[in-house]
Amino acid sequence: MSYQTDLTDREWNLIRHHFEYENGYGNRRKHPIRTMLNAIFYVAKTGCQWRMLPKDFPPWTSVYTYYRRLCQRGTWEQVLDELNRLHRVQQGLSESPSFAIVDSQSVKSAGKGSKRGFDGGKK
Repeated sequence: MSYQTDLTDREWNLIRHHFEYENGYGNRRKHPIRTMLNAIFYVAKTGCQWRMLPKDFPPWTSVYTYYRRLCQRGTWEQVLDELNRLHRVQQGLSESPSFAIVDSQSVKSAGKGSKRGFDGGKK
């Protein structure tokens, strides 16, 4: 069965190299990587609980374990960084931003002044 959250072929080809690697150790994969990613994206988009994954996907324990390993390796950050770079180049911009904006109102000052209170909403 196909879901709206499933990766298209174009999307899969953009990110597949981040997920396809063999280290020569451990058991062979029981479930295709793309299916595991589709299950992760299903949970992320729909907000369902891991245990409530539809039966079309691999067991929730396998999907969750794979997701945690990707988080620990920093794979998600690598994928997002690369996609951001590709998008910036497509828009005719440099690969990385040249400046940043800092919200100075939420920074506490070091100077001594009169007590004015503290706005907890700024945190």
